[in-house]
Amino acid sequence: MRTNRLRTAHPVLWAGWAALAAGAVLCVVGWYGVSGERYAERQLPYLASCTIPGAALIVAGAVLLAHGRDTLAAARVEELYGLLVAAEPAGADGPGRTGGAPVAVGDELLAVPGGTLWHRADCPLVAGRTEAVAVDANLVADAGLGPCPICEPPEPPEPYGPPEPTEPAEPADG
Repeated sequence: MRTNRLRTAHPVLWAGWAALAAGAVLCVVGWYGVSGERYAERQLPYLASCTIPGAALIVAGAVLLAHGRDTLAAARVEELYGLLVAAEPAGADGPGRTGGAPVAVGDELLAVPGGTLWHRADCPLVAGRTEAVAVDANLVADAGLGPCPICEPPEPPEPYGPPEPTEPAEPADG
C-alpha cells in the first residue's frame, strides 16, 4: 500500500521541483533580455517567450508540489491507520477493551473540580488524581455532572445527615 502511493507521489514532487526550476530560469533569462533592450517593442519578445511562460511554470510547479505533499500525507495517514487496526486485539468490542471486561469496578465515586462527569475511583480518567473529590447526589445536581461513559458509574447515593426542613402545610379552611 505504502510503496504504491509513494511511487506515484515522488514523480509528482520531482516534476514540481523541475517546473519551479525551469520557470525560475526562464524568468531570469527574460529579465536579462528585457534589461538589455531600450525600446518596449524590442522587449516584448522576451516577455512573451521567457517571462510569461516562466511565471506559468512556477505556478504549475507550486501546484504539483502541493499535490505531491498531499499524496504523501494521505499515504502516511493510511499507513498509520493500518498499523492501528492491525494492533487491535482480536475479539475487542471497543478501543482498548477486551470482550466484556469492565474498565472500573470500584464503589467509591469521584469527580474532578471543574469537570463535567463523575467516575468510579479506579476509572483511568481519575485514577491517581489528588484533586478528585467524593461525589454525592447533591454535588451531581448542583454541578450538573453526568456519568462517565468509560467506567459507567452507578447513581451517587443520597447524602447522609439530617433531612432538610420542610415548611409545614397550612391548615385547610373548611
